[in-house]
Amino acid sequence: MKSTEAACQYELMAARDALEVIQGKWRIPIVISLTYGTKRFGEIHRDMPDISPKMLSQELKSLEENQIITRTLYDRMPVTVEYSLTPLGQSLQNLLVELRNWGKHFRKEIVGK
Repeated sequence: MKSTEAACQYELMAARDALEVIQGKWRIPIVISLTYGTKRFGEIHRDMPDISPKMLSQELKSLEENQIITRTLYDRMPVTVEYSLTPLGQSLQNLLVELRNWGKHFRKEIVGK
């Protein structure tokens, strides 16, 4: 195998790994919501009213498993749970800025709005 082929395969694998973590309709919007600070479940849901509570719960769990967000449980009455970005999740910020920039360009060029 040529070294350029191995490098290409490595780059493709890394891209697939990243996409596996952030793929889907809701994960990136959840991460964007949390870039504005620590939030409770209801606050995240208000940012994205079209997501069902069940789907939001599943996506939060997946992001937590992939160490993109952290879930903090406060033992008080009533029990409080907060979500925030981990340092790994915060490292997505530059990617998200570029993704939004590309989306604006795409909308202007292709969609025409």
